[in-house]
Amino acid sequence: MKLTGAQILLKTLAEEKVDTIFGYPGGAVIDIYDELEKTDIRHVLVRHEQGAVHAADGYARVSGRVGVCLVTSGPGATNTVTGIASAYMDSIPLVVITGQVPTHLIGNDAFQEVDIVGITRPCTKHNYLVTRTEDLAHVIKEAFHIARSGRPGPVLVDIPKDVANTTIEYKPPGPVNLRSYRPNYSPNMKQLQKVVKLIRKARRPLLFVGGGAILSKASPEVTELAHKIQAPVTATLMGLGAFPGTDPLWLGMIGMHGTYRANMAVDACDLMISVGVRFDDRVTGRIDTFAPRAKIVHIDIDPTSIRKNVQVAIPIVGDCRLTLNSLNQLVDEIDLGDLSSARKDWLSQIDTWKKTTPLAYKQTDVIKPQFVVEKLFELTGGDAIITTEVGQNQMWAAQFYHFNRPNRFVTSGGLGTMGFGLPAAIGAQIACPDDVVVDIAGDGSIQMNIQEMATAVQQKAPIKVVILNNSYLGMVRQWQELFYDKRYASTCMDCTPDFVKLAEAYGALGLRATKPDEVEAVLRKGLEAPTAVIMDFVVAKEECVYPMVPAGAPITEMLLV
Repeated sequence: MKLTGAQILLKTLAEEKVDTIFGYPGGAVIDIYDELEKTDIRHVLVRHEQGAVHAADGYARVSGRVGVCLVTSGPGATNTVTGIASAYMDSIPLVVITGQVPTHLIGNDAFQEVDIVGITRPCTKHNYLVTRTEDLAHVIKEAFHIARSGRPGPVLVDIPKDVANTTIEYKPPGPVNLRSYRPNYSPNMKQLQKVVKLIRKARRPLLFVGGGAILSKASPEVTELAHKIQAPVTATLMGLGAFPGTDPLWLGMIGMHGTYRANMAVDACDLMISVGVRFDDRVTGRIDTFAPRAKIVHIDIDPTSIRKNVQVAIPIVGDCRLTLNSLNQLVDEIDLGDLSSARKDWLSQIDTWKKTTPLAYKQTDVIKPQFVVEKLFELTGGDAIITTEVGQNQMWAAQFYHFNRPNRFVTSGGLGTMGFGLPAAIGAQIACPDDVVVDIAGDGSIQMNIQEMATAVQQKAPIKVVILNNSYLGMVRQWQELFYDKRYASTCMDCTPDFVKLAEAYGALGLRATKPDEVEAVLRKGLEAPTAVIMDFVVAKEECVYPMVPAGAPITEMLLV
């Protein structure tokens, strides 16, 4: 059977059960797009290539599948870099397909030529330049295998135009067998036996979970272990939803904007079982003061993450779900005694922290952003998929929307990419068409990829955008207020568009609330609308996110008001 490279690509994608591609066409991929039209794969035409990667990212996070995007060479390829870096930092499985100039022109500074393989080498799990059509099918299969296995991540495949349009005798690729790439999924049982001994001795145990727990689908095992050993649970920003946010053992998020009880519990615990985390600086604060009384157990699929930032007592390399499943079985075999008595003082102390220093704000005659997020949680019953932009909006979403299930919170954690939330919401909505998808945004960050409202309308994706509009770049302004004597250098957004009219210009519904008593009605109307919606909430201009740990301070030294 004779096939062109473009036909081979689409055939291989179909074999990988790809049903959606996010992309933007151009000359170097025109042959691929011509073949794409002949398939059943849905193509989502974005308005900017960065939006394509973020949308594929959102699709991957909520579906658990590999997200795919397709762009042309040159600026098309370079426009994907921010999205790729964001996915890389958060370990999201993507396959990014870029067009390239014909092979004989590579290195000649041809029109729309860039070395995208070289550019993305630091921010991809792996990447390829395909120089022979005969290699294309196998490369695509390898790309998907690498993207989804072990610690997931983005893989880029660069396809020159002549590779796409050359016809060859097609031979199905064999199984993927990479001798130098063998992720270790099964934990060392001797190490787990050591963990069990620590659990038996512990008086103040704590579970600390991150994005790895969600990626490995370990949420049931996390919940089971927490209940078995009666250990409170905290999570990173990326780990929200790995443990039910309304469970009595839930502490809330840890770190710079974590809850008082979570940060204090980390300081006081004598055993920390950390699952799928990388001990990011926003989590640990000053490293030498982090969990000073605890024996730390670190479970992660990626051996390079263990002891990278924090020294641990028991390192365990393995899949989080498989490891916790084995640990739960071992715990079942031992007598933990009367846990209600053993944990009474520990849980009582946490309850005291919770009651004396809860997450709080004072609602006045001006809309408080926390109130908007709380009301959104109430009206959606906590069942919506929430995406965010980056900044104060992201932190208020993490603090005041409570996630009882994994894969419902979609945010750019490691890279902190403004402009992420809107295209990510589109990808999430396409993956889960029957769910309510809400992008909680700021008036600054929403404008970075606002053009994707056209994509939402064209795709009939009824996403809801909730803008917490304070007319500032809020998080930077907050730092300027607290640490730079209120010198608001270049953070005032004093030429903000009318978001209601902007929504209408795109063919979406625009709504606005300027008073607290208008918030619920606007949210109800927006959530009930069958179309894409922008809801503009004019909130307190100088509201800050609290608690806040100053950079470089221990996480117990929190600014509370």
